[in-house]
Amino acid sequence: MRALLQRVAQARVEVASKPVGSIAAGLLVLFCAERGDDDALVDRMLGKILRLRVFADDAGKMNRSVQDTAGGLLIVSQFTLAADVGGGNRPSFTGAAAPDEGRRLYDLFVARARAAHSVVATGVFAADMQVHLVNDGPVTIPIQMRAPTGGAAPGS
Repeated sequence: MRALLQRVAQARVEVASKPVGSIAAGLLVLFCAERGDDDALVDRMLGKILRLRVFADDAGKMNRSVQDTAGGLLIVSQFTLAADVGGGNRPSFTGAAAPDEGRRLYDLFVARARAAHSVVATGVFAADMQVHLVNDGPVTIPIQMRAPTGGAAPGS
């Protein structure tokens, strides 16, 4: 499972030039389910994102989470985060979850985010979207997690 977080002053996503989701200050979360991902990984990824301290405290240090600041989450499906460019110049997306499983995991991630956080907006799964954002900082953080296979998962 992968996510690319961007700390934003504001962000919105449009489909066919119509707004479908927007937030003020918070995190834009580009979310990618990969083959082998499961429900437990959704919970781990969401927990990491909600607790990640990327917002400034009173001293200007990145020491506050999106929950601490009551910032928004704009969650956008992004299967291209699974791109493998090692074999040439055309990316391969075979590492991405199959569309039905990707949708299920994305929907689960969004539902659990809404249950745990007060401000959650989304894009539209598998739609051609235009994402508009004002990156704050800029702060952009990639996160990758894998289901445990006997050892500690990266990013956990």
